[in-house]
Amino acid sequence: MNKIKALCVYCGSNFNGDESLRGAIKELAQSLVQQKIKLVYGGGSVGVMGVLANDVLELGGEVTGVIPQFLMDKEVGHKGVTEMILTENMHQRKQKMADLSDGFVILPGGFGTLEEFFEVLTWLQLGLHNKPIGVLNVNGFYDPLFAQMEVMVQHRFLKPANRDLVFNEQSAKTLIDKMDNFSATPDEVWFKERNLI
Repeated sequence: MNKIKALCVYCGSNFNGDESLRGAIKELAQSLVQQKIKLVYGGGSVGVMGVLANDVLELGGEVTGVIPQFLMDKEVGHKGVTEMILTENMHQRKQKMADLSDGFVILPGGFGTLEEFFEVLTWLQLGLHNKPIGVLNVNGFYDPLFAQMEVMVQHRFLKPANRDLVFNEQSAKTLIDKMDNFSATPDEVWFKERNLI
């Protein structure tokens, strides 16, 4: 029985047409629908966001979009999702998406995707939630990001236990399976002991 009933997916508002990424999106959509997991996402009709939402909907899955009014006014909001929640601003959007979800998956994207990823990861490190976070690392897209995390560990700005809170997988099914068995164990003494060895 899945602990994850709804999964928040952070991803790009652009799509570069890459076939590997297209295949990963399709596999993620299939995994969500097969396991009866609702997609919670940023509500857009464009980019990777739109492709993923369309795939889930076409397979008969449930999709909840969360979008601020100003983006809806720009006509980038998806018109066919199961449920659309409008917020006043980006901060409310992110909070609502987090509240509605049992975990977070990161697909390739740009600044916004990384910002959302690091925010929920920081919240996990601080013990503000205990939800799993997984990176769907399509074709090594996020290898440099994980290399940077390793640099942070080497320079003692990040503890290995907190770096290891993130799942890094190339298969959507494997990622969701691992996330479903997640137990949060952030190192909670980071604020007491300044020595990060």
